Amino acid sequence: MASNSFVRRTEHSPRLDQPRPVGNLQQFPSPNPNFRMAAYDIIVLGGGPAGYVCAIRCAQLGMSVAVVEREALGGTCVIWGCIPAKSLLESAHLANKVRKADEHGITTGELSFDYGPAMKRSRAVSQQNSKGVEFLFKKNKVTWIRGTGTLKAGKRVEVKSEDGKTETHEARKAMVISTGSRVKGLPQAGLALDGKRVLSSDDVLVMEKTPKSMAIVGAGAVGCEFADVFNAFGTNVTLIEVAPRILPIEDEDCSKELLRVFKKRKIDVRVAAKLKDVKVGKNNVTLNVEENGKTEALDVEYVLVAAGRAPNVENIGLETLGIKLSDRGFVRINEKFETSVPGYYAVGDVAGNQMLAHKGSREGHVLADLLGGEHTHLVDYGNIPSCTYCSPEVASIGLTEQQCKDQKLEYTVGKFAFSANGRARTSGETDGFVKILRGKQYGEILGAHIVGANATEIIHELVVARANEFTVEEIDLAVHAHPTLSEAIAEAVLDSQGKILHA
Repeated sequence: MASNSFVRRTEHSPRLDQPRPVGNLQQFPSPNPNFRMAAYDIIVLGGGPAGYVCAIRCAQLGMSVAVVEREALGGTCVIWGCIPAKSLLESAHLANKVRKADEHGITTGELSFDYGPAMKRSRAVSQQNSKGVEFLFKKNKVTWIRGTGTLKAGKRVEVKSEDGKTETHEARKAMVISTGSRVKGLPQAGLALDGKRVLSSDDVLVMEKTPKSMAIVGAGAVGCEFADVFNAFGTNVTLIEVAPRILPIEDEDCSKELLRVFKKRKIDVRVAAKLKDVKVGKNNVTLNVEENGKTEALDVEYVLVAAGRAPNVENIGLETLGIKLSDRGFVRINEKFETSVPGYYAVGDVAGNQMLAHKGSREGHVLADLLGGEHTHLVDYGNIPSCTYCSPEVASIGLTEQQCKDQKLEYTVGKFAFSANGRARTSGETDGFVKILRGKQYGEILGAHIVGANATEIIHELVVARANEFTVEEIDLAVHAHPTLSEAIAEAVLDSQGKILHA
């Protein structure tokens, strides 16, 4: 495949060419025309989900706020992560549904699948969301300072714009670090990201067409999602994972069920696999994969590296200020998001814990309330839902069964398959199950795990239940409408009590 199969980006992500809101600035005179200083109550470095939510909420509480962001607003989630990827997954889901249209009496004729329009749609959705954040900034009088920020002492930030001008801004109350994270390659395995043959998840979001073959290294949420997308559009996908199973942080039953479905869809999955002798050529990549003591050579057009993310902590002034990092390289914070230097806070991916947009948004919201003197609840990191948006979807909350065993907890398992659910049968999406782990003594929900259509939506009944410390018995009191997918939760609850009805 020729290299022009990609829509290449500039050095940075696409930018939206709207003027920056000016806001209510306190100006400081300077003899240098390229130098300007303004003071705000709060300055946020980074305009992703954690940063922009924090900024908007601070503004709602009456504080003057500025966000330093050199790229389009919304961060990785909106521009290069959650939103465009989920748009592609929706296209992939539709492609797979159309393949079975004849079951519904719908004759489609010869089918063709073109990744290019799906990609362009995903970029349009992404930009629409980014413009939505920009609108919210204007509505709430949050100033967007476009440029690259470097933190300075005294709660100041030096911002360099594209045209080379330098501004310095001061935060009277707090400086919030929300610089997010970035994709990383595997140079130690010979897979340094080059944007040509060894790709990141950012790169594949701008491909104009799908290749004939692709190896995806890493079978976490990102790897499984893109395996779904490219398989749906006709690519021969090999999914490679060093851990003993795909989705290694999920409950083992979820991993087994998704593996079964992927194999049924002819996705070649290799687990407990090691890469050897990787060679990146002009038109292909060859890699030797060791699995179960045997080594097999693979020749693919592209390799997508989906092996995790790294926090953006370099070149933003942390070392100069003395802001400490954790052993894993994240900004070290306490439960109130305070760093080791007074007046500087951190939220989102750069601060560690789960690297999820919704976790970052909640951190940003809670920090804003703390800065505004509001009564608030601190973030409960044990009740953050985990979601994988491939087909079937995977969603979970709380402990896995193995974690219950490791902690020597007494529990019972309630499980109900979607193959026995009326609503799932009507849609023809019967893969998966609901699994609930019930504390044996008190009936508390230790964990809940769902594989199936719309799993990422219906998990929230159990998220709310755990947040409010509902027991399994209290969920049993709620009447679930028929026919719905959520009835599977009601049945799993019954099963955990030993009184299941429809299985």
